[in-house]
Amino acid sequence: MVGITSYGAYIPLLRISRKTISAATGWLGSGTGLPGEKSVAGYDEDSITMAVAAAVDCLGGKDRESMDELYFATTTSPYRERQSAVIIGTALDLRPEIRTADFSNSIKSGTTALLAALDSARAETRNIMVCASDCRQGKAGGTQEQSCGDGAAAFTVGSEEVIATLGGCYSLSYDFVDYWRTEGDRFDRVWEDRWIRDIGYSKFIPEAITGLLKKYNLDIKDFARVIYPCLYPREHAAIGKKLGAEPVQIQDQLFSSVGDTGTAYPLMMLVAALEEAKPGERILLTSYGNGCDVMFFEVTPAIEKLRERRGTRKHIISKKELSSYQKYAAFRELMMVDTGRRGEEIGATQLSTLWRERRMVMGLCGSRCKSCGTPQYPRQVICANPDCGAVGLMDPYRFSDRKGRLITFTGDALAPTPNPPAIYGVVAFDGGGRYTFDLTDCDLESLHVDMPVEMSFRRKYKDTTRGIHGYFWKASPGRD
Repeated sequence: MVGITSYGAYIPLLRISRKTISAATGWLGSGTGLPGEKSVAGYDEDSITMAVAAAVDCLGGKDRESMDELYFATTTSPYRERQSAVIIGTALDLRPEIRTADFSNSIKSGTTALLAALDSARAETRNIMVCASDCRQGKAGGTQEQSCGDGAAAFTVGSEEVIATLGGCYSLSYDFVDYWRTEGDRFDRVWEDRWIRDIGYSKFIPEAITGLLKKYNLDIKDFARVIYPCLYPREHAAIGKKLGAEPVQIQDQLFSSVGDTGTAYPLMMLVAALEEAKPGERILLTSYGNGCDVMFFEVTPAIEKLRERRGTRKHIISKKELSSYQKYAAFRELMMVDTGRRGEEIGATQLSTLWRERRMVMGLCGSRCKSCGTPQYPRQVICANPDCGAVGLMDPYRFSDRKGRLITFTGDALAPTPNPPAIYGVVAFDGGGRYTFDLTDCDLESLHVDMPVEMSFRRKYKDTTRGIHGYFWKASPGRD
């Protein structure tokens, strides 16, 4: 019995109202009138950092040593030649003896990666993690600027402790050109909106779902939740009506609260459905992009053990309004920001050192003394406990999943950052160990000594001259 064994999601803290965008760019005459708000990745977030956050939510108390493979789906990888799945696996401190793969070039690749994982688990009885994340950006004043949101979803797949078994699948593949991006393009190119709506969503999704129903001799009424994406609210409702589904069966597609998150979009809706699913219910999942993938799952009683996830629901509730379009444009690099002389030059990343210390830097692994049990970061040769002082008796100790408390902090108005002041402080971890970290997802006025914090994998810097994205862990107030 193969299926989903755990789920997780991540939505950035920041949200911007589409009215705010329209007020700033509505004079261009496009992309206006869409309802609600959309999620916005912070200046230190990208598709990789969001995937790590979703994966951490998914893993929960799971044994990371049990993971055999990691698949990552995105259309917005920071690199054209450097595997993102390996970066994610290193940040999660997974063992190196795993198989990794990137899935890209289509917003359907999230479900394609999930199907590939399910096939692999069925064939080899392996435990596989699937992450999907996108951080797509439309041109200022365009429809995509308003429709595209940022987010990620993650699942583990296997044959033990399955919460939703795979019942079947069906796929369509069409070279239908609606959105595309070439090697040198930063923004998507888009064909006529009416073409995408009437031929793409309106025909492919019903065709794919009908194909699955016919293949397995099922009826649309057999499903408690029917999931499919569509950027057009009226057409989304019309597709459900065309399929014969009742409105209560159609899963909310999160468009008015999060936006279109690309490869992660249908999978984030699946997370939302699993958060409320009951044992015995069937869930139908459909993606869109160069055709469609359709699959259905049957929820098992094991679902009740996985309610403690932030998932989609808690992330939607936890938010902070980004009321300034100018700040949004600066975060998304739609306008150049003067960071002063201190921000003009970034020292070259010592890639040899990063390789040797990859577990310490990327995985936030320190050491714990075998003699007295004292943990410390960075890793030490001599125990930091003055009452111990043992030499060479250290085990690796991961701090990334440890919470802590802020024991001191400061705001630096001179340090270059798109979101001044730069804030950093000393974190004392629960169970021992302390280190100085940058702070994120907060403002200086909200901080106080002894407040609880948790670790969040973020982009530390972007060296455009040398083509390097540097990552490290920052401290965040948390979002429970």
